[in-house]
Amino acid sequence: MSLGKTAVKVVHLGRISYCNALKIQQQHIKQHLDSFSNSPNTLLLCEHEPVCTIGIRQAPYPPEEEQRLKALGADFFRTNRGGLISFHGPGQLVCYPVLNLGCFKKSMRWYVCELERTVIRMCSKFGIKASTSPDTGVWVGSNKICAIGIHCGRYITSHGLALNCNTDMSWFDNIVPCGLVGKGVTSLSQELRRDVPTEEAIPKLLEAFTEQFICT
Repeated sequence: MSLGKTAVKVVHLGRISYCNALKIQQQHIKQHLDSFSNSPNTLLLCEHEPVCTIGIRQAPYPPEEEQRLKALGADFFRTNRGGLISFHGPGQLVCYPVLNLGCFKKSMRWYVCELERTVIRMCSKFGIKASTSPDTGVWVGSNKICAIGIHCGRYITSHGLALNCNTDMSWFDNIVPCGLVGKGVTSLSQELRRDVPTEEAIPKLLEAFTEQFICT
């Protein structure tokens, strides 16, 4: 371990339902908020079964829309993260950092920007030129490759990022991803024109996170 660098524990959850992953996040958050607990900063890595999640801006999604998406075979959850609707499913690498920003910098804006820079750095390791835009997330041209939606309470973070690796992109045809009309989506596989599973993306994401957040 490098002297002076914050340690971050990595937990591989594998393929897991959104509901169960949410419970695990909540357990880690509770440990952070427990004054008697010395809980480690943690990255929870996983893939989900097909699920659509919406953030705190829920007005455009009445019960009828929820039922329509469920009929397609996707679960549906209303969450406390920022942002509008997102799809998660097999072939998408989901990373939930449960961090005490007191160990880094107590700024939500800084944190979101660092997550974006982490993914941009990771994409560059694949030879993909990615960037930010006025809309949160990471983009390749006008197509979003990684969605970001977070929650932060008492400077403890939850939710996080969803990186399209070899996701079945047809799922996105059923929603307006992140509520952005006229924007597209892409994946590592689509950009590189070969199959890129989540297992290949994980080491590069962890390397980029370590470099960007100056941690071990």
